[in-house]
Amino acid sequence: MGSLVRMAADVESVWDYPRPPALDPSSERVVVRHRGHVLADTTSAIRVLETSHPPTYYIPFADVDWNFLERVEGSTWCEFKGAASYADIVVEGHRIPRAAWWYETPTPGFEALKDYLALYPGRVDEATVDGEVVQAQEGDFYGGWITSRVVGPFKGAPGTLGW
Repeated sequence: MGSLVRMAADVESVWDYPRPPALDPSSERVVVRHRGHVLADTTSAIRVLETSHPPTYYIPFADVDWNFLERVEGSTWCEFKGAASYADIVVEGHRIPRAAWWYETPTPGFEALKDYLALYPGRVDEATVDGEVVQAQEGDFYGGWITSRVVGPFKGAPGTLGW
């Protein structure tokens, strides 16, 4: 019984995450692989925690292999973090459009995200957190990373846009 209580205490409900989002430095090992190549490997990520969303992991630029990224034109606007820049992931001629993003000039309160990159875990072969393979958040807009550490329901699936 004691181990069940401890395990439950380690699980986070995304409905307990704040809005505006919180930044949570993480020492978990985050590894991203595609077509046999390591695109990123860090123990210095920042988790962005927002109500109804699984965490999005932001990886320090220094821990990303930029040989696999090609910056592309265009940007989007986040009401909290500001203007996002994008890159395609390109591995062995295989291109994943606009699969990674970052904030060159994050808005006040999110400055810690400067020089950190996020990516859609469902668009690469494998993204792991402490060895656990991540499940991607549903939908094509949000970049949440679902692990056994978090429970939903999660925004992103059809019918959840208005949450």
